[in-house]
Amino acid sequence: MNDLRYPEWQKPYQEALLESDNQKLRAKLLFAEWKIYQRMEAISTNGDHYQERSEIADALDRLLALKFDRLNYPDWNHNRSPDISSGERNTSGG
Repeated sequence: MNDLRYPEWQKPYQEALLESDNQKLRAKLLFAEWKIYQRMEAISTNGDHYQERSEIADALDRLLALKFDRLNYPDWNHNRSPDISSGERNTSGG
């Protein structure tokens, strides 16, 4: 975890991905999302963060998949993100 490009949000994100206890996972997911949204707000007025924005989008997709797969969140859109182990991103417009 020491080689993270954006540690302020990637560290809590990685901790959520690695959590095996579903009770702890819920809290770690919320914290990771909060850190991601804080960072999104910080870079929202600067167009020079394309790569980070792309990595944030991937991270949010994986966190959503964790919610579906591990915490049984409902899929209201019936347009489910792929399994996080596949490494694919849901790119359909929904």
